[in-house]
This record gives sequence, C-alpha cells and structure tokens, in this order.
Amino acid sequence: MNIEQLTEHAEGKILSGVQDQVGYLVINNPQRYNAMSLEMWEAAAAAIDAMAVDPAVRVLVVTGTGGKAFVSGADISKFGEERSSKEAVDHYAKVSGGCYDTLEHFPKPTIAAIKGFCIGGGLNLAVCCDMRIAEEKSRFGVPAAKLGLGYGYTGLRRLAKIISTSSIMEIFSTARQFSAQEAYEMGLVNRVLPNTMFDHYLNDYTASIKGNAPMTIAAVKAATLAIHKNPEDRDLLGIEAMVQGCFGSADYKEGQQAFMEKRKPKFVGG
Repeated sequence: MNIEQLTEHAEGKILSGVQDQVGYLVINNPQRYNAMSLEMWEAAAAAIDAMAVDPAVRVLVVTGTGGKAFVSGADISKFGEERSSKEAVDHYAKVSGGCYDTLEHFPKPTIAAIKGFCIGGGLNLAVCCDMRIAEEKSRFGVPAAKLGLGYGYTGLRRLAKIISTSSIMEIFSTARQFSAQEAYEMGLVNRVLPNTMFDHYLNDYTASIKGNAPMTIAAVKAATLAIHKNPEDRDLLGIEAMVQGCFGSADYKEGQQAFMEKRKPKFVGG
C-alpha cells in the first residue's frame, strides 16, 4: 500500500483508495491511537460505499496507521460534544452503526489488518470484516463496563457469528485487554503474525484472493451473509442465480482451460 496515493477524508483522518485491485480504508489518527470521531465514522462509511460499487476492487483491507493501534474505539475526548445527551448518543449510534453495517455487507472479501490496540468500536469494526489478521503484539478488548456504556444486540450478534457466547461474556464482564494469542484461541482472529512477517503475509493474502474468480467469491459472500439473516430475509433465489451465473461465465471456462494447460488462470469477473 502506498499511503501517499490514498484520498484524504475527515481532515486526513480517514484515507481510502484502490491500488492494484485492492481497496484500502485506513484510519489515520495515530496521535489518538486511531480513535474514531463522528466525522470519521461518516467519512469511513462513504468511502466503503464508494468502493463497494467500484469494479476495480476485488478485496478490501481495513487498517490503521502508526503501528500502535488498529482502532482504539471512540474518541472519548469528544464525548462532551458528540455524546452529551440521549439525542446525541442516538445520533452517534446511528452514524457509527451505519458504518458497521456498510462494512459488514460489503459485497467483496474484507480483511481487518490489525496492529496494536483493537478496542471497543475498533473491535466491532474488525468483527464486521470477513477475516482478521493480527500482529502478535496486538491487544483486544471492550471496556464498556468500565465506562458505563450500553452495548446493544447488533454488536453482540456480530461477535456471536465468530466466537462463543462464553467468550463474549468474558470479554465484556472482565473488560480487560486480551492478547493476540488469546484472541486467536477464541477464534476472534484468523492469523497471528510477527511484525516482521505481517506486511508480506498481508500482500500474499490479498494477492491470492484477487487472483481467484470474483463471481465465485461474490456468491459465497452473499451466501455467508444470508446464513445469519432471518429465513424470511434470505434471498436464496438471488444467491442461486449468482451460483448459476458462475457456470455460465467466461471465468468458468478460463478456470477449466487454465487447469488443463497447467497455468495460472486470468479471471476477469464475467
């Protein structure tokens, strides 16, 4: 990732862009451990929306700058102006929740690349991604019980998609920070890597994803999202149409031809 080529939003605290078929959403507030303000949540959601419909994007990476934090949660210093009343709290929840929803339903694979603190709203943001890769010194936690904050059903539902309710209760009841290894043992992260290997592994990870058939991955993403919806909200016919579309695509023919010729396929997404 060439961070200098990314577009700035929210006074430069949110960066986004597409490089070599990889979309990037970068939280760039290192002085405050990448804590999120209302303006940053709004900018992040807009950037994710734009990349969702960009055909150049085959995979999205969400990460933070500075090496000390992925996202350390909400910017508590702004609570006085952004969450000082019930109306303000509701508005903040609507805006941040909209960002979470946009990321969770992103139609292509998403990866949270985590270095340092992944706390509170940062953990929620990471959980909205399909995959989570953590540097071995990363720390995870939700300090809601230390701040007297309420934590609603939606955030817990997302966590329950990937870890047990027992682990959820441990995270919230103790309100402590967990190591990357503990997070891996819970199933919260897919991989834990030394800092020296992290960037190389992430590059290989995204390369393997973007090199595979986009229509196949899109159908799988749609199906995995449907699994966690109420049965009446599942568009199973639409998903089946996506599956059948794979078999009628040029990429399907290319995959077979490449296999027979013992070469790497070149998928175009159609």
